[in-house]
Amino acid sequence: MIEQLFSAFIVLAILGLIVLSIICLLRSFNMAARSENEKYFQDPITKSRKQFPSLSDSHSKYLSVIIPAYKEVDRLPTMIKDTMSYLEQRQGKDQSFTYELIIVDDGSPDKTSEVALQYSKQYGTDIVRVLTLDVNRGKGGAVRMGVLSARGQWILFADADGATKFSDFTKVENKARDNIKNNNIVVCGSRRHLEQDSVSKRSAFRTLLMYVFHFEVWLFAVKSIRDTQCGFKLFSRESARRIFSQMHVERWAFDVEVLYIAEKLNIPIVEVDVNWQEIPGSKLDPFTASIQMGIDILAIWLRYILGIWTIQRKNE
Repeated sequence: MIEQLFSAFIVLAILGLIVLSIICLLRSFNMAARSENEKYFQDPITKSRKQFPSLSDSHSKYLSVIIPAYKEVDRLPTMIKDTMSYLEQRQGKDQSFTYELIIVDDGSPDKTSEVALQYSKQYGTDIVRVLTLDVNRGKGGAVRMGVLSARGQWILFADADGATKFSDFTKVENKARDNIKNNNIVVCGSRRHLEQDSVSKRSAFRTLLMYVFHFEVWLFAVKSIRDTQCGFKLFSRESARRIFSQMHVERWAFDVEVLYIAEKLNIPIVEVDVNWQEIPGSKLDPFTASIQMGIDILAIWLRYILGIWTIQRKNE
């Protein structure tokens, strides 16, 4: 009887894995081509439209900050204030420190673009540019479009909620300089040092989801760092060019694919603890996002393992 039950369990488990694999393979990752409208940014003073440069061009700024924004009318101003305070003070001490902000409105139905354009008007379009996407692509799609439009020698993407203090850029930058190899490096801001505290404040169910997610990421994708999801990551221009030109995932699991590609290209990846705090107003439902990201991570792994997606290893 026990042997029969065990055999039935094994059969059901195998069938479950087959069904899950089919679901993952059927998962659509259609990435829309960049529209003609998305190739331009608006100058709110002259009302003219100017074309974004290409990531394949040589850099003309030291730092590009990419800010993906979806319905961020309320949270964006605080983040921009913190960011510009750091950048302006840094440039005041070192005139060679040049920078730009690219705010990517990810098809928001509210006035996110209008709010962002006020900063273009205030600081000028050489400092702040707004990329308004025709439709909602997802955070990964917004980050990718911003990165492909960047002028920086270094490219940082930072979440619009300002959960990470922008002054931590100094730590991330120093870590990048210490570990760069052949112009390639990825530095990830990390909340790993906050994990035990977050466990004590979360429900047992959310804690379980967190540990299952970490294990799945480690098992199927990224093994070099602990926190793949913190929205504060720095790339050398060469690394960004090699990674973001090969992305397929535009929604929440995009961080995992970005780091998976970096590992396969032997690009150094390092982790730096940052000051982070929960900011009210998140658009993310933890349970739904965990299920969706779990499916996406398995789908990413299957597609690369089966050769459906491939990674170009030029300039390795």
